This record gives sequence, structure tokens and C-alpha cells, in this order.
Amino acid sequence: MHTIQEKPVIGPAARPGLTLTVVAVVQFMVSLDLSVVNVGLPRIAQGLGFGAVGVTWVIHAYALTFGGLLLLGGKAADRYGRKGVLLAGLGLFGLASLAGGLAQEPGHLVAARAAQGVGAAALAPAALALLSATFPAGKARVRAFGIWSAVNAIGAALGVLIGGLLTQYAGWRWVMFVNVPMAAGALVLAWRGVAADRPVARAGRPDVLGAVLATAGMTLLVFGVVRTDRYAWTSPVTLTTLAAAAVLLTAFVLVERTTSREPLLRLGLFANRSVAGANAYNLLVGAALASSFYFMSLYLQRVLGHGPAQTGVEFAPFAFGVIVGAVLAVKLGYRLSPRTLLVSGGLLTAAGFALFGMIRPDGVYAVDVLGPSIVASIGFGLCLGPVVSVATAGVAAHETGAASGLLASSRQIGGSLGLAALGTAAHDRTGHTVTFRTLNDGYALGLTLGAVLLLAAALIAFTVLRGSGPPQAAEQAGDLRSVPAQS
Repeated sequence: MHTIQEKPVIGPAARPGLTLTVVAVVQFMVSLDLSVVNVGLPRIAQGLGFGAVGVTWVIHAYALTFGGLLLLGGKAADRYGRKGVLLAGLGLFGLASLAGGLAQEPGHLVAARAAQGVGAAALAPAALALLSATFPAGKARVRAFGIWSAVNAIGAALGVLIGGLLTQYAGWRWVMFVNVPMAAGALVLAWRGVAADRPVARAGRPDVLGAVLATAGMTLLVFGVVRTDRYAWTSPVTLTTLAAAAVLLTAFVLVERTTSREPLLRLGLFANRSVAGANAYNLLVGAALASSFYFMSLYLQRVLGHGPAQTGVEFAPFAFGVIVGAVLAVKLGYRLSPRTLLVSGGLLTAAGFALFGMIRPDGVYAVDVLGPSIVASIGFGLCLGPVVSVATAGVAAHETGAASGLLASSRQIGGSLGLAALGTAAHDRTGHTVTFRTLNDGYALGLTLGAVLLLAAALIAFTVLRGSGPPQAAEQAGDLRSVPAQS
């Protein structure tokens, strides 16, 4: 048994405000990158020769490496130091963005997006671990995660707007190039603004085999679902692919239980109901949100005939609604438990998605898109901060990186699986005869299924998570959760 303690900070004393600024800038960049690509998908497909379903791999390649390697990234942040891992991730992210903008074939862009995902898998959990360690409990934690949520939404808001403008007036390649100066700026800010931290001493080495098995298994799972547009669910090709994915994921679990190295994911974390419930919730919300951005982008451009720039402007209210919801979550978080906010936010977002499911081929933006966007976005904003806070609550200091990586992983993997499953269902509903009406029917089905996923998320939050009082209660109890665990 080894004694685990948080090592003292190297150099200048940690400054919470500066750390929050660095984390916010990193989250803004990641959030902007996710949304800036969505609006450009039709032009990317046309420019590089992607097929209708194949273009989704521009999203899948990023989401799968991001989601599959986040656990390794979180473990690396705990083992090697959060600042060092953050800086390495930023460097790789910027270089991969440059390569993506220079892509000449579909495979080049998919490979660059996969490399972007690797970089994001390093920087995202390191940033969240810094935030969680800097603000362990109380009102300051609610405020910090509320700011993080708002910045997340601002990145999405500017992403859809910038993506539309760049795609229409500068070309789709600039949705990749735009990340390069941001990554460079974030690298400089993190280098100067984050105090170096000594990593916790460890006896073993990280479980790289586990990371390979998890990423390969999830990739095969998504690949099998996406390919059902060509091979039926009962076909030998589909069954073999899904069976291989199941074998790899089962092997991952076995490796984590028996490895002599330090496990990529300590399965005992799931004994914490907050960790288990928050990640299940996040998985379903991620599945619904990723597919909704995809469907609404295509609905506005392929059904209503709007250009990329106009689509970017029309997406913006959704993201600004998330900011409103995030601000409300901060204010309500002083009075209500995180579980109450997660249930309320999930139900409100589901209601917005149900309205999205009523889109029409001759629809009007104000009725079919704007109204549902306001409802869904405010609900989503209510969820963002609380789910991150819950997922890292009660976790020992030496596992905050792993817990942060697990949460980010559940969102990305949920998004990839949701897009694969709901996108396939929408494609099947559209059928071989592509008209404005058949496209609309497919997108409407996908959005309605998203509402079902959100209802399931709200149910999980209500049944799995424990009710707790607002932050004042924790402070009166002495903020015991902020004491580093010993083992």
C-alpha cells in the first residue's frame, strides 16, 4: 500500500483566478473547434469528395480518439503533472489543425482530426483537473464551474458563427486553420500562467494496453453502426464487427482489473454514485447534443436552403441560450442541489428536442428552429456545470485527472455513438429517394430520438444521484470533501 499525497506546488503560489483564466481559454478553444467544423461539413464533403455518410468520420475521427484516450490523458495528468500534459496537448492540437487545413484527400483530413483528438485528450482532463483541484468545494466551486460552462457555450456560439463565415467567404480549410493561432496563444498563456505541479509518486507505469483496447473497441463499435447504411444489422459483416468490438471492450475491462501496471481506470471509481450517475447522464446528453448539431446544420442548409454563413448566425441563439442557462445554474446552485438542476435541465432540453422533432420541409426559422433552440439551450446550460462538479465530487485528489478524463470521455463517446446510431436511423428513414421531404423526415426522427435520450438522462439523475443541499451546507460542515484522501 502506497501513501498518496498531493505534492506542493513548484515555484510561485498558485493563483486561482489565473488558473481559471487558463482553463477557460482552453475550454473555449476545444468548444469552438467542435462547433466550427459542423457548419462546414457540406462544403468539406464537396471539396474533398466525401460521401453522405463518410463525411461523418470528420466528426467520428476526432470524437473517438478524444473519447478513447481521455482516460489515458487524465492518468498522465495525475502521474506526470497537469501543466506538462496540458502544454503537450496544446502543441499537438495546433499542429494537427494545421495539417487538417492542408489536407488534399478525405483520409488526410480524417487522420488530422484523429491527431487533434489525441491532443485534446491530453489537454482537456489536465485543464479540468486543475480547475477541480483549485476549487475543491463550496461557493467558489459553483462559481468556477459556472464560468467554465459559460465559456464552453461562448465557444460554441462563436464557433458556429465563425465556421459559417469562414466556410462561405474564406473556404472550409479555415475552419481548421483558425485553431492554430488559438492553440499557440493558449500555449503561451498556460506556460506563463499555470504554476508547475509535482506529480504524485507512482509505483507502476500507465496502462497503455488498456488505452489501445478501449479506443479500438469504441472505433469498431461506431464503425459497425455507421456501416449499417450498407450492411443490414443481421448481416455477417455487421455482426462480426460488433462482436469484435465487444471482445475488445471486454478485454479492456479484464485488463483494468488484472493489470500489474497502474490501471487506466480504477473500476472502483464507479462505486461512487456521483461518478457513475454523472457519467451515465453525460453519455446520453452527449449522444443527443452531437447528433442535434449535425441534423440541424443539414436541415438549415439542405432543406431550407440557407448558406453556411446564414446557418452560423442562425445557430448562435442556441449557444447564447446555453450561456443564460449556465448563469442560471450558478445562481440556482446556491439554493438547489446539483441533482435538481440536472433533472430540470434534462427535462427542459428534452422538451426543446421534442419541438425540434416537429420540423417541416417548408419550415420557418423562427418557428421550427429558433423557438426550440431557446428552450433546449437554456436546459442544456443548466446541466453543464453541475454534471462536471458532481462527477469530481468526493474523488481523492490523486484521481481528479482520471475522473475528469472519464467525464470528458463519456461525453465524446456518447456523441460519437449517438451520431452513429441516430444518423443511421435518420438515413434509413430518408431512404433512397432523396427529396426535401424525405430529408426532413430523417432529420426529424433523429431529433425526436434525441429527446428520448434526454428523458432517459433525467431519469438517471433522479434515480441514481443522491440529493444534497446547496454549497452553504457543505461549507457549514467544514468542506470535508476538500481534504486530500490518504490510502
